[in-house]
Amino acid sequence: MSSVLRKCLLISLIIAALGAGAATKAFACACGCGVFGIGARWTMPTESGLNMFLQYSFMDQDENWHGTGRASADLNGDKDIRTSFFTLGAQYMINRKWGVMAEIPYWDRYLRTTGDDGSIVSAEHHTLSDMSLMGVYTGFSPDMSTGVQFGLKLPTGPYNLPGFDPDTQPGYGSVSSLLGGYHMGQERTWGWWAQGLWRHALYTNSNDYRPGDSFNLSEGVHYDRIAPKTGIVPTLQLIESIRQRDGGASGDPDNTGFQRLFVTPGVEVDIYRGVKLFTDVQVPVYTHVNGYQLVAPWLINTAVSYNF
Repeated sequence: MSSVLRKCLLISLIIAALGAGAATKAFACACGCGVFGIGARWTMPTESGLNMFLQYSFMDQDENWHGTGRASADLNGDKDIRTSFFTLGAQYMINRKWGVMAEIPYWDRYLRTTGDDGSIVSAEHHTLSDMSLMGVYTGFSPDMSTGVQFGLKLPTGPYNLPGFDPDTQPGYGSVSSLLGGYHMGQERTWGWWAQGLWRHALYTNSNDYRPGDSFNLSEGVHYDRIAPKTGIVPTLQLIESIRQRDGGASGDPDNTGFQRLFVTPGVEVDIYRGVKLFTDVQVPVYTHVNGYQLVAPWLINTAVSYNF
């Protein structure tokens, strides 16, 4: 095994152990949108200064699953959850060791479900979600190839919107801690990275609902040979997403929590003087859900970033 592969395996095991050890209660959520927060190379800085990005992500949860396979739609009262996520973010590296990062998300979510009388009803809301504030430390090596991320997800999004269940609300109604890390490596014509992020709700909200912990891990490679002439860098990732069961009297532990593995091809394009475009498609190759849940057969993610 080459030294690069040994390093990649070691970092992956360390990050996975961090997530598994920190979340000893049981993993949850119907959405799984945490997969959009990792694997983006603009969140792994290589120089000081300001970086801003605008990200769009989309998922359409229209397949009912039970365990590791599809199940009849009649076995789930929810029929479709379609969401567009818009995220405005900024990261400022004060120097080559310390930085700060903020993300402000905006959701457009449509839900089609079964009403109390058995009829099919729908609801749609456009609203801010829970914003994130994080610190970044990259002082482990001069090239900033290893970093630790830590911070909070704040209860800025609503969690009492009409027509939505607690696990489909844009906001958690509680503060969550965020802890993650990453490591990058570079060879002559290609590079690699591993990145993980763990989220943990610090308390149950006023509706007696506590979202389960989530842990997301990305392991990716990028090929740089064609970039000097075209500005195009192909990427390929494996993204693992784990959610624990929800808690509290308003939670539904029997039908929340999952494990998913995605193969994610993508591309980065250096457009013009610090402006970069990134897009990928996440295709699930393994899914396991607790109870009956709606899942998306694919997810799409795209962003534009600018280094000042």
